Amino acid sequence: MKKINIIMLLFMLTINPLNAQNDVISAFLLKWENSKNYLIEMAELMPKEKYNYQPTVREMSFQEQLLHIKNNMIWLSSTYFMDKNYIKSNKTEPKTKTETIAAMVIAFDKVTNIIKNVSLDDLPNEVDFFAGKKSKLQILNLMQDHVTHHRGQLIVYLNLNEIKPPKYSGW
Repeated sequence: MKKINIIMLLFMLTINPLNAQNDVISAFLLKWENSKNYLIEMAELMPKEKYNYQPTVREMSFQEQLLHIKNNMIWLSSTYFMDKNYIKSNKTEPKTKTETIAAMVIAFDKVTNIIKNVSLDDLPNEVDFFAGKKSKLQILNLMQDHVTHHRGQLIVYLNLNEIKPPKYSGW
């Protein structure tokens, strides 16, 4: 009997993490944490004197890219997962590298805390979005996709400054 209990315990310990990754929200949160760590690692690599670097006048600077990512994730998570109208903060944007990185960490963590409280049953619900009706699952995917899009641009910025980007971190 003791042997069966040990086998059952081992089975449950093995299968539980696999089931958690199959849950949309759990999978998102795992990817979101890795995305945060990867982006912060990039932000740390760029020297503070290069935070205003922009490859062309049409492009945002390195710091503007980071702040754009931060503001977008706060807007999407607050508006579509907290059922409240997004109000842009009157606080001035971070000015230094250190302030910018700290603001990024806070924003990622805020999204994590918001999404942890979302019900799986709520994800199919549609919301009014500027691009038409979208499900909350689509908004969740958009948040990650938006971070990935701008993070890709930041990899180019690092390379143009002869800074080797960190090794890609997926799931």
